[in-house]
Amino acid sequence: MAQWNMLYDMYERRLKAELSDAAVPKHIGVILDGNRRWAKSLGATASQGHRAGAGKIAEFLDWSEDAGVSIVTLWLLSTDNLARDEGELGELLRIICEAVSLLADQGRWKLAVVGDLALLPEQVSEDLRASVARTASVQGMTVNVAVGYGGRHEITEAVRSMMREAAAKGLTLDELADSFTDADITAHVYTKDQPDPDLVIRTSGEQRLSGFMLWQSVHSEYYFCEVYWPDFRRVDFLRALRSYAQRERRMGK
Repeated sequence: MAQWNMLYDMYERRLKAELSDAAVPKHIGVILDGNRRWAKSLGATASQGHRAGAGKIAEFLDWSEDAGVSIVTLWLLSTDNLARDEGELGELLRIICEAVSLLADQGRWKLAVVGDLALLPEQVSEDLRASVARTASVQGMTVNVAVGYGGRHEITEAVRSMMREAAAKGLTLDELADSFTDADITAHVYTKDQPDPDLVIRTSGEQRLSGFMLWQSVHSEYYFCEVYWPDFRRVDFLRALRSYAQRERRMGK
């Protein structure tokens, strides 16, 4: 075991050396997938899997901060997840609220909610808002917690907000249609004041976006990792950064 740890440490140091002059993504999106399958593989409960996944978050943020990342978006709960068994969903929401509160307690990262809090129980929404408010003056890395988030829902809400804004200005639908551009939707998505993600990481081996940041990820690079989220290691993170650095980003040109 000691020899394995030594080899692992050597490999990690080598990866870090390779990245010393590499381009670092400023915004990383993460699809934290595989908590339940991780738990099942160990004969544990779904709740234990979610708690293990929540315990990984601060560690991942440490790695991101050390690498020079400016923004991390963590997808903690999708709109599809809201259809889960009531008991599991209730426990998952409690775990999320506790995890976000613990992040706020550290006072290192500026938190923001990305998602529709109106879809969540009132107490959950209040708890999340309170945690975010406690970090309002923090100058550190921005951490978006995506809760009650779905890409299609976000775009629908953006269009709805844009139409209400146009109506308030007295514009007709025809006038809105004539002036409408993609910049109008960009100005109304949840992350409207932030750069789009440069890199999106998904754990658990699944190779799909599942609706994550559909509007913002048009030019993002993707990295799919085989390990379940609770087992995600610093070396996996460094491999993702290395893969990103090796790609030629043409931004559609």
